[in-house]
Amino acid sequence: MVMAPMTRSRAGDGGTATELTAAYYAQRASAGLVITEGIQPSVVGQGYPFTPGLHSAEQVASWRKVTDAVHAEGGRIFAQIMHAGRIGHPVLLPEGLTPVSASPVRAAGQIYTHEGPKDFVEPRELTDAEIRQTIADFAAAARNAIDAGFDGVELHG
Repeated sequence: MVMAPMTRSRAGDGGTATELTAAYYAQRASAGLVITEGIQPSVVGQGYPFTPGLHSAEQVASWRKVTDAVHAEGGRIFAQIMHAGRIGHPVLLPEGLTPVSASPVRAAGQIYTHEGPKDFVEPRELTDAEIRQTIADFAAAARNAIDAGFDGVELHG
């Protein structure tokens, strides 16, 4: 069996996995294969409040506790690497950053933020160099996932 990914919005400071994260996934290890919630490959990839990343040493170390807990229960765990693209909001990103996309087309609707619902904004169109960097960010996050003890990765497209 496979446990499908579900956004949980319970990451700790700095987009880290927490003790609660480890307990949550360990409790579900009997599914056989667990696929995590979406994990952003870069700061600008965050699209929801309190979601985890795999782009810093602190985040990698925090996920190691999760993978160890799942393995201790006999399960396997894949990291779902997800860049939110235009589905985000500047209040979720560090000062000065805005959501990015292949084109500057605003998504319809709203997103939930720590300040409440907000209309989606027009994303900034990525340059060719930024597209290459985003690809590199996914590759780095996949390497970080393996370093954190994940058994594999799933790319959320």
